[in-house]
Amino acid sequence: MPRSLPGALVHNFLGQSPRWYKATVGLFLILNPLLLATLGPVVTGWVLVVQFIFFLGMALKCYPLMPGGLLLVEALLLGLTTPQALYEELQHNFPVILLLMFMVAGIYFMKDLLLFSFSRILLGIRSKALLSLAFCFLSAFLSAFLDALTVTAVIISAAVGFYGVYHRVASGSDPRSEVQIDTDQHLPELAREDLNQFRAFLRSLLMHGAVGTALGGVCTLVGEPQNLLIGHEMGWHFQDFFLKVAPVSLPVLLAGLVTCVLLEKLRWFGYGTLLPDNVRRVLAAYSAEDDAQRTPQQRAALLVQGIAAVILIVCLGLHVAEVGLIGLLVIVLITSFTGITDEHRLGRAFQDAMPFTSLLVVFFAVVAVIHQQQLFTPLIQWVLALPAEQQPGMLFIANGLLSAISDNVFVATIYITEVKQAFLNGGMSREHFETLAVAINTGTNLPSVATPNGQAAFLFLLTSAIAPLVRLSYGRMVWMALPYTVVMGGLGWWAVTYWL
Repeated sequence: MPRSLPGALVHNFLGQSPRWYKATVGLFLILNPLLLATLGPVVTGWVLVVQFIFFLGMALKCYPLMPGGLLLVEALLLGLTTPQALYEELQHNFPVILLLMFMVAGIYFMKDLLLFSFSRILLGIRSKALLSLAFCFLSAFLSAFLDALTVTAVIISAAVGFYGVYHRVASGSDPRSEVQIDTDQHLPELAREDLNQFRAFLRSLLMHGAVGTALGGVCTLVGEPQNLLIGHEMGWHFQDFFLKVAPVSLPVLLAGLVTCVLLEKLRWFGYGTLLPDNVRRVLAAYSAEDDAQRTPQQRAALLVQGIAAVILIVCLGLHVAEVGLIGLLVIVLITSFTGITDEHRLGRAFQDAMPFTSLLVVFFAVVAVIHQQQLFTPLIQWVLALPAEQQPGMLFIANGLLSAISDNVFVATIYITEVKQAFLNGGMSREHFETLAVAINTGTNLPSVATPNGQAAFLFLLTSAIAPLVRLSYGRMVWMALPYTVVMGGLGWWAVTYWL
């Protein structure tokens, strides 16, 4: 513990992040002014973009908002962009900010319904292949209309709940107690074997569910934040977006579901482990007891959430308002009819949304630097100089590679704005512009499952409470996602190149 004030300041800088990470951030902040003075704003701008991508890739060491925000402040002080340019960028992308603020919070109040649905599926389907298919499809369907992080959070909640129930029963504790479940030392040998098998079973379901969010998220305007951003730039509503993307998204969705079944049948890449009978009996008994104790008020709340879900889908399909405002409608309906009137309970719904919303502002600041310094203009010009039939596939690859290590929203924002500028300058037809927009959208979504850095649901899963319990590491996630990466990325590229 540092005893001096300067030592305390150094210790507090970026909190519990590793010392090498803190030193790297400090080095970046010192380096940028020197580069500006010697090599000029263009080189400095490129270095800043690379630094920001590095922070996104190191999200497990420190949430990117803090180091990225320091880069933003420095960029403004160095004149690489201006507060006015940043504000205009935020105004332009206001629908995306609304989406994150209200839709994510709205879905928070539907967690009970989603948890109920996943629990029923887990205990109701005995075939592991069919169960995995159901998890993957339901995640895909929900993520087409709801926030992928919320869907993933629900799957994680179900997994943690079931894991805790069996762990406590196996160790001789009350399944509803708060006994710690992060150690196996009190479990008998037979229970440990069942628990290890249960861990492998849950790992595969969690991965199928997380991949499902990517499969469904690419399909609709609200599936991912970058979808809404691209749709806003193109002037597409919900139905327009779905139809434009369908030649790519639907074949990939079908291929992803087939891959899910094959992985379970063939037991490759860590899939195929069955639910032990002892575990099933414990979970079924617990679920039956839970159903018997459910009050009329709780049943009524589930009904209200179901009705709100239908209203949400109808409103999105008919585009009755901006997506974020529809999310606000869901908040009002569910809270009004389920008795949630306390400000603090409302506030919990926004806890997940606001950090990423703040990070999104930093994204747009970096994009403002890119625009002002015209960093990506030569790259876009090179792509547009290729034969027209090669451009969609090249953009898909360029987006896919960058999205595998960086944030999808950031990547999509860069490419769609640059391509739109080329369109406005008369560089292409409207039809070709739409084809390139689909390539950018699918490129930021499909290949990004390669790493936890590229897919928000993966990163959320990796940093969640369930990951250490089921022994889900970074390397294991990459390995288990590999077949999906090959199928989704390869077929996506083929569809973009030859079917659009």
